[in-house]
Amino acid sequence: MPAWVPMTNLVHLLCTPRIEKGISAIMQGLGRQYVRYFNYSYHRTRTLWEGRYKSCLVEAETCLLELYRYIELNPVRAGMVDDPSQYPWSSYQINALGKKSELCIPHELYLSLATDELKRQTAYRALFKHQIDGLLIEDIRQSVNNGMVAGNDAFKQQIELLTSRPMTERKRGRPLGWRKHKNRLNDV
Repeated sequence: MPAWVPMTNLVHLLCTPRIEKGISAIMQGLGRQYVRYFNYSYHRTRTLWEGRYKSCLVEAETCLLELYRYIELNPVRAGMVDDPSQYPWSSYQINALGKKSELCIPHELYLSLATDELKRQTAYRALFKHQIDGLLIEDIRQSVNNGMVAGNDAFKQQIELLTSRPMTERKRGRPLGWRKHKNRLNDV
């Protein structure tokens, strides 16, 4: 996992699966094991999660490092800390400050920031000097909440062709003029 941050009401994870349906298996295991542990520890019997996990496919070349920033800046946006380095449960501690963890397997794009570990951490911290654009935040949220793709238009079109599923937000409801088209078909 290259990036994560647990919050009071949600957990953000950025994962690259090694096997088909690997993310689903991880989330299913969390749902079974952690909920049982939590309920036992706190003498509860009810569900822990509000619903099914949400996810999206990410185009690494254009979005991956932005997603690192989105995830690791979440405690700052929530007003919990002033700087991501102050939040001890985030992957920022590993990616930017060099804290060791077996949980974090760096992505090749992160590794390409620099060949030297200290220079890589410095380059990574430099990515956090500016807040994320509000439109990008909204695009990421929309992609995750709707199970779409985070990436450029060409990548979205490629995934649409491969999956035969729309990867961009469509206007809800029936298309305009659908009754006229339906009536024309019935007249034939």
